[in-house]
Amino acid sequence: MTAPNVLTESPEEEKDPFLVALGERLRALRSRRGLTRKALAKLANVSERHLANLESGVGNATLQFLRQLTAVLNCTLAEMIGDETATSPEWLMIREILRGRSDEELAKARSTLAGMFEAPTSEIARRQRIALVGLRGAGKSSLGRMLADYWMVPFVELSRHVETIAGCSVAEIHALYGPGAYRRYEYRALEDIIQRFPRAVIATPGGIVSDPATFNLLLSHCYTVWLKASPREHMERVLAQGDTRPMSGNREAMEDLKSILESRAAFYSKADRIFDTSDMTQENAFFGLMEELRDDVQLPA
Repeated sequence: MTAPNVLTESPEEEKDPFLVALGERLRALRSRRGLTRKALAKLANVSERHLANLESGVGNATLQFLRQLTAVLNCTLAEMIGDETATSPEWLMIREILRGRSDEELAKARSTLAGMFEAPTSEIARRQRIALVGLRGAGKSSLGRMLADYWMVPFVELSRHVETIAGCSVAEIHALYGPGAYRRYEYRALEDIIQRFPRAVIATPGGIVSDPATFNLLLSHCYTVWLKASPREHMERVLAQGDTRPMSGNREAMEDLKSILESRAAFYSKADRIFDTSDMTQENAFFGLMEELRDDVQLPA
């Protein structure tokens, strides 16, 4: 007997274009959060088979099913189904002004709005906090410590600060309270770092780009650097650190990693500077990064 709301695979030409587009958006949102299909199904308490059908463009989901997914993926139903909910006439008019604009124009609009509604931060002050973003294995912790030692400023790992604020580990936050609570703790932890450390080097979790509010806060108050590496190097470096979880029970680990990197690249690229550490020793990466940042940061050499 076929499970409720789960459709059998149909020929490509018979697929509903709306459901195909919905499945593509769902896969992109899941990759941005860095979740496997199995992990998302478990966190959202939904059928993995149903989720697989939905991502393939053949699943007919209920609103409750989609709501459970959006709670974990930190998005709205409107974002998932590809529409926008107008909450006021002003929002409708703003949306029309922005519709069809280029990424460059939208970036200018975001910057203008941030200047209007967020607490002002001088450019000199912003460039005294260096935040490193990117996937695990790019060198955020190792290079971050080296930069902090060179500039004689504090080195702060945001994930450790989250644990301090919450009073428990990141894994326990997710297990006990869920992804929504973790995002709130992460935002509070970043606010605390900004208030306490006028000068610092900050290493951020790879998934920080999945929460727009936290990522906006980071971009507004820190000079950000995206540390890039090839998917192969990301995987090899994590394994070299003794962490075998990326490969454990997952034959498609590399494809998952590539998908996560691809879905986050557009957000990581909002950083002030991009530095590729591929095929570099740690020492060469450090000196190369120092050279790149020499004229950008407002810290003593």
